[in-house]
Formats: sequence, structure tokens, C-alpha cells
Amino acid sequence: MTRTGRLNELVLQELTPGGALLEGGIPLPAAEVPAGSRPGDRLQVFLYHDFADRLVATTAPVAAAVGEVGWLKIVATNDAGAFLHWGLPKDLLLPWSEVKPQQKRLVTVGRKLLVYVFLAEDGRIAASARLDEFLSDEADDLKEGDRVTVIVADPTDLGVRVVVDHKYWGLVHTSDVFKTVSRGQRQDGYVKTLRPDRKLDIALSAPGYGKVEAAAEGILKVLARRGGSLAVGDKTPPEEIYTLFGISKKVFKQALGALYRSRRITLDDAGVHLAPLAPGLASGRAGHQQP
Repeated sequence: MTRTGRLNELVLQELTPGGALLEGGIPLPAAEVPAGSRPGDRLQVFLYHDFADRLVATTAPVAAAVGEVGWLKIVATNDAGAFLHWGLPKDLLLPWSEVKPQQKRLVTVGRKLLVYVFLAEDGRIAASARLDEFLSDEADDLKEGDRVTVIVADPTDLGVRVVVDHKYWGLVHTSDVFKTVSRGQRQDGYVKTLRPDRKLDIALSAPGYGKVEAAAEGILKVLARRGGSLAVGDKTPPEEIYTLFGISKKVFKQALGALYRSRRITLDDAGVHLAPLAPGLASGRAGHQQP
């Protein structure tokens, strides 16, 4: 069964001068047929309706599929609504009915909007800026510590509201925001707390000791890229720590302690240094040879 607006794995049935025909008679343009493809191959394709309203396939990446939230640029407007660039020749329609009255001032060419992509009753793909109608405040399939996909939405008095796994609203508290985040920014996050009301508190870095282990590996990689040494330590400002490693100063100090105890780094007044033959990374140090 094919799914419009989503990735499908379809069998290539026939190569034609114009490209290929996939199962169900769905065309794939010649420029998008992977080199070496033959009848019987299974291809990953995205399905949408073209300008002639035909169901067609593409191997081009799209910014957001049906059931996902995307941060999309407005390229045109008319009486029907706004048209959003999402990576395909035919722009995505945001009908005026899917824009709240207070949002209409934001719908101008050149701006970006956070929208939910859905399949309309007529089978066509459309966008909606009414995110509350598609996203839930209550998570029923997540638990504390789960890794999730996060899209930054709006600042609040408590922190930053985020979209979680394209399905839920979550909150990153101000105390867990260690760098500037931008609306539409997508990254990994973690369920910090699943509250009694099933609402989500989200962290932007791994919780617990897993966070320290991940931070330690990150520090080693940065050291390897920087020639094995960095002038950082207890007196380095938290902002500089976050810029270098993407972690809080507290986690940085915990990770340094773990690395020092395992003899993977050395510490002195000049900063932090990769220890000779630091496990897993010694081979990446320029000019280092095993004695």
C-alpha cells in the first residue's frame, strides 16, 4: 500500500526514456533514477502530486513529510494561502484556513514558519500553522531518559517550548538551556521528566551518567581535532565551555574527572592534554608514534 506524503519502498517495474515506472504505474523522473537501477530493484521514494495532479515519485529529500513538523520558508502567497518551499518543484500549500488570525501578520514572503504537514481530505498534502490541533500536551509512549527529536518552537516564561518527535509539546527549562537556540532548530533531546500530568520536561543533553560518558568522548574528540591540547580548566567561563563542547561547566568538570581517573588525559596549569596512547584516539594524533 502506497502512502502519499511519505517515504515508500516500491519495486522498479520498467525503465523508460523518461525515467522509470514503479509499481502501481507511478513515474520516477530520469534524473532521479539511481545509477545502475534495474527492473526488480526496490527504491526508497517520496510520493506527492505534481502540477498536473498526478501521483509521482521522487528521490529528492523533503524538509518535512506528512506527520512531521517543519521550519519552512514562504515563497509566495495568493487568495488560496501561502506556498512553502520544502525541497520539491511543487511548493507546499498552507491554506489560509490553517493559519490562526493572530498568525496572519507573520505570513509574508521570505519569512519562515513552523508548520505541521498533513494529508487533507482530498488526498493532497498541505501544511498547517495550527500546531496545537496536531500536537498533544500529554505523552503516552515515552519514559524518562528516552532520546527524542526536538524542534525549537517559542520562548516562554519558564524556558523554551519544543516539539518532541513531531507528536508532543515539551518544555526545556531555562536552567537546562546552555546556549542560544533558534526557532526551527532541530536536534536530539532527552526526556528529563515525565510529569504526573504526562507533560514532558526535555533536556538538550544526555541525562545522568550517560551524559558524563557522552561528554567525555566529546572532549576527547575535540582534543584530537585541536592537536591534543586545549587551554581550558576550572576557571574557564561556562559560555566558553559550551561553545567548545556543547555541555555545561558542571558536566565538563565531571567528565574531566572521569577522563583523568582513567588516565586518558593529563591536567596542568596550561590546560587539558590527551595522555600518550589515549584509548581509541591515540592514532588520531598527528606525529605520534608508538614507542
